[in-house]
Amino acid sequence: MNTDHRTGIKHRIAHPRDLLVEMMDRVYRYGMTTTSGGNLSLLDEDGTMWITPGGVDKGALRRDDIVQVFPDGTISGRHKPSSEYPFHRAIYEARPDVRAIVHAHPPTLVSFSAVRKPVQTRVVPNAYLICGECPVVPYALPGSEELGRNIARQFGEGDNVVLLENHGTVTVGSDIFEAFMRFETLDFCARLEVRAARLGDVRLLNDNEIAEVHRKTPVIETFSLEEHTTPEKELRREIADIVHRSYDQLLMTSTEGTVSARLDGDSFLITPYGYDRKLLEPADMVLIRGGRAEAGRPASRSARLHEAIYAAHPELNAIIVAHPPAMMAFAVTHHPFDSRVIPESYILLRDIRQLPYGVSYADYDTVVRAIHPATPNLIVQNEALFVTGGSLLQAFDRLEVAEYTAESILSARDLGPVVAIGDDEIADLDRAFGLPRRDGNSHRS
Repeated sequence: MNTDHRTGIKHRIAHPRDLLVEMMDRVYRYGMTTTSGGNLSLLDEDGTMWITPGGVDKGALRRDDIVQVFPDGTISGRHKPSSEYPFHRAIYEARPDVRAIVHAHPPTLVSFSAVRKPVQTRVVPNAYLICGECPVVPYALPGSEELGRNIARQFGEGDNVVLLENHGTVTVGSDIFEAFMRFETLDFCARLEVRAARLGDVRLLNDNEIAEVHRKTPVIETFSLEEHTTPEKELRREIADIVHRSYDQLLMTSTEGTVSARLDGDSFLITPYGYDRKLLEPADMVLIRGGRAEAGRPASRSARLHEAIYAAHPELNAIIVAHPPAMMAFAVTHHPFDSRVIPESYILLRDIRQLPYGVSYADYDTVVRAIHPATPNLIVQNEALFVTGGSLLQAFDRLEVAEYTAESILSARDLGPVVAIGDDEIADLDRAFGLPRRDGNSHRS
């Protein structure tokens, strides 16, 4: 897995009960399970299993609801363990490296399980590196020993995510955060694939294309930061707020999404690499100054690209790289995106160019040249959506509007042909709002 899912000292020393309650609340709040559905477990160092109970409201789970199952099978707790306890036990027996399991029924993953079709994880490089392939496990009675054998057999072959026929999904990890990241990433891939199917065939990445991402990751020299200015502290907080808003609105996942903001002429702050976006704190941001990164945390792997964009575009003060599923449907099908749906979309987004896969880590100049007031946002095929702005709020606004517009286009295609605003009306908008052109002039008369 390409991220070490850093979570901070609070979570590293948290009790298993608290971790399971927090993660189940996260699964439930983001609509990935129901009141009665889903179960999570952790395996302690001494072989004790901590597991969520059966028949208890997942939206109001408390720490004393968690059930403790000792290595000899003795059960301690107010409730019975989940009815799916047999397959949790079977997985731990088959995979000594696994210390946490997530099972739930997100609607889109259930759709795949209903048609018994594996989810494609090769849509973006990190998704495949996090999840691997997604095999489908044959149906068996829920809670049965047979289901446990079927699932454990597949995990015993080295897989980390599986889809259950007519049931849901199961993911595993070295801890509950890794298991959850795989679960969330698989759900993202499913939601992306369903949306992309409305546009055309999904273009999948091959092994070499996926591996190329990490072969081209630049090394950044570090420096020690002794003092923090008040403007820097404020900007750290603002970035953390934008990341959390993006996560809560499903514009980012725990493993995907980068935000940076300019601090001054040659300095900017950027989110760290490998940290859970939901749990990011202001202190986690990394300062880049004069081409060097603040020591203590790994900067985003796209820090050099952000540096190049800021150097070439002094009018820009914020960059967001995200993977919202509706916009990513255009990225993985290479279908052109037309912002001329409503005036707001065109005014805020302008023309969104598509660049070929790989440019964001292998060809910075192409990205830098493509950004312009007339094209402030870019799609990099099978990678991400890039949005820029004169402020963090403007960049975030563009991110939201891009995803809302993409969802509108995809839904409209179910109703009939999409009719864009006409050229004459676009010219009126250009003149009324003084929108710039690629030639450097504005349309205001």
